[in-house]
Amino acid sequence: MKLLAGNSNRPLAEAISAYLSVPLTEANIRHFSDMEIFVEILENMRGEDIFIIQSTSYPANDHLMELLVTLDAARRASARRITAVIPYYGYGRQDRKTGPRTPISAKLVANLITTAGADRVLTLDLHAGQIQGFFDIPLDNLYAQPVFVKDIKDNFDGKDLMIISPDVGGVVRARAIANRLDADLAIIDKRRERAGESEVVNIIGEVAKRRCIVVDDIVDSTGTLCNAAEALMERGAAEVSAYVTHGVLSGEAVARVASSPLDTLVTTDSILATEAVGASENIRQLTIAPLLGEAIRRISEESSVSSLFG
Repeated sequence: MKLLAGNSNRPLAEAISAYLSVPLTEANIRHFSDMEIFVEILENMRGEDIFIIQSTSYPANDHLMELLVTLDAARRASARRITAVIPYYGYGRQDRKTGPRTPISAKLVANLITTAGADRVLTLDLHAGQIQGFFDIPLDNLYAQPVFVKDIKDNFDGKDLMIISPDVGGVVRARAIANRLDADLAIIDKRRERAGESEVVNIIGEVAKRRCIVVDDIVDSTGTLCNAAEALMERGAAEVSAYVTHGVLSGEAVARVASSPLDTLVTTDSILATEAVGASENIRQLTIAPLLGEAIRRISEESSVSSLFG
């Protein structure tokens, strides 16, 4: 087994390396003066089972192109099998046509990754399950659920818990966590006029005097999340926290969280934390390195990955 890290999230790659006791492969990944990406793998790859760890997070296009060039370099180095480990799959929100003459970019990116040389993909909490069908190669979609459930159990005594799905599309994810915690479930009915903006129309479920935990896969501008927290508090919730897998947290997101009713926002380290996130008092990250590391081990050993969630 060989582990090769891109530049998108080096600390996560190093944590996975430590979990597996497998050193990161030496490579030279840099930019030319015109920002073209150059990759040189400095170790023999012939016949190896190689895992390339790279989130396609901000700057998404640079990190995506870096992944593609690295995949091509590994393929041309005669690696036996190449697995693209993509903790955060960028462009995943563009998973369908939202109007006339719009792209399905999640499918385009899947095609690019496959053409570049990936034999399989390992990722975490895809925005939509159908993205798995965009790939014609094996794909393992892991879930942050076990990490979140453990942290909730450690920080909440379970009393008066209410798990909240921020929209109808996230009900399956929220219900899975609610079942593991033996907690109740509520759903927020929202209207989205345009990308990044939403309005809470109704809350399905009785949240008064409950400790509410909003569960989602991606938090970007935090507008939707903060609106949900305000609506829950207006309905009499005792407190509101959020557990979100991928903390994109672009623009003024951290400041919005700080001024919102959210008690805590918990994300994973699928995306490298910015300085603002690291300095925030009510945002914290949980590591997914053991989860990804164990999945990588099982793929290399040809054993079951799904049993991680049994």
